[in-house]
Amino acid sequence: MKTNISSLMGLITEEEKNLNSRLYTIKENAISTSVEELDGRINIIEDNKKSFMQDLKGIESTVDKLSKLKAILYEKNNQFKLSDGRSIQQAIIDNKNLRRLKSTYEQLLLCKNSKRRITEVNNSYFECKTVNFDSETLKNKLDKLDMEIQKTDFEISKLNSIEFKI
Repeated sequence: MKTNISSLMGLITEEEKNLNSRLYTIKENAISTSVEELDGRINIIEDNKKSFMQDLKGIESTVDKLSKLKAILYEKNNQFKLSDGRSIQQAIIDNKNLRRLKSTYEQLLLCKNSKRRITEVNNSYFECKTVNFDSETLKNKLDKLDMEIQKTDFEISKLNSIEFKI
């Protein structure tokens, strides 16, 4: 079967939903209900043994399939290379860290200089707060960082569309 990384991730998501659904229903089928009369007769109210065994086999096969699909995904994420030589997996991690740095820069740019008059009983003065960085330099760094993240995301998306066999 031919696919690409994007489709493979969709298939993995679908299988995980399937697994979660089966994990939910297996609990309902884990117990069978019967009534035992005083004279020893047993009346089965709910026999879930067959359904339980089917669910259990389904869960086991889904877990196995998920393991194989994720192994392929991780292999391809490490195999496909960006133009700068990084693997997709490495670029994803790099972008995650760059987004953290970008968020920090954005928060720092919210800091402003301030001057506040303080009046006490016998004294009056100004409390001055000054930022410890140049806002323009930080804005330039932020712009460069944003461009780098976008470029990497674009290259990753191009690589995600490469077809391969599974």
